[in-house]
Amino acid sequence: MNIYVVGLNQLFDVEIDKVNKPNLPLASGEYSMGLGKAIVSACGLMSFAMGIMFQSPPVFFALLICFLFGSAYSVELPFLRWKRNAFLAAISILTVRAITVNLAFFYHIQKYVLGRPMVFPRSLCFATVSISLFTTVIALFKDIPDVDGDRDFGIQSLSVSLGQKRVFWLCIGILLIAYASALVIGASSSFLLSKLVTVIGHCTLASVLWLRANSVNLKDNASVTSFYMSIWKLFYAEYLLIPFVR
Repeated sequence: MNIYVVGLNQLFDVEIDKVNKPNLPLASGEYSMGLGKAIVSACGLMSFAMGIMFQSPPVFFALLICFLFGSAYSVELPFLRWKRNAFLAAISILTVRAITVNLAFFYHIQKYVLGRPMVFPRSLCFATVSISLFTTVIALFKDIPDVDGDRDFGIQSLSVSLGQKRVFWLCIGILLIAYASALVIGASSSFLLSKLVTVIGHCTLASVLWLRANSVNLKDNASVTSFYMSIWKLFYAEYLLIPFVR
């Protein structure tokens, strides 16, 4: 489903990507529009087929939400194309990445794999809040290197409205708040292993974030994009620490 969502966005953003990301397969001409549409359609259909095959309502629900919000984000139709609005763009990414994915797949594993009743452990609550902050940052940061093309095509991202530097440091601030909160939660744990891993792990990630942030050249899109990819690495590293929250 992720390929469907990302691919659909590229189908509707070809002209913008020729300015912002000319190396992408559709924007560069490596893939034809016909091939792009075929890949996107096939991935969407296969995702729903797998969702039905698993016979798990939460998995199918998660796929459906991803499909609906991913389509609303990109498709050029009345009341859609939510990426034109910074608030709607953030809401769509937040709803899918932070809320739907975490809750639906936890419910699937808990009930349909382990056969246990649904519960809301501390780690799940922490994951939902923490990943919400991360996805908010990702939603804001992804537009920082794209201001030229977005401005030309009427995409009112926060980076276009406030400027790249302000949005950059806003994102860093949000992530530092997320790490500080994780440190407090980890330090309050009654389990020694949980306390050590959570505190040391988040201190390390926060240090990496701060050092990398201060080395970014905001006038160089390659530098900004490289840092954006490092945020994704921090995002997935967070999933390694979440199970230790007790």
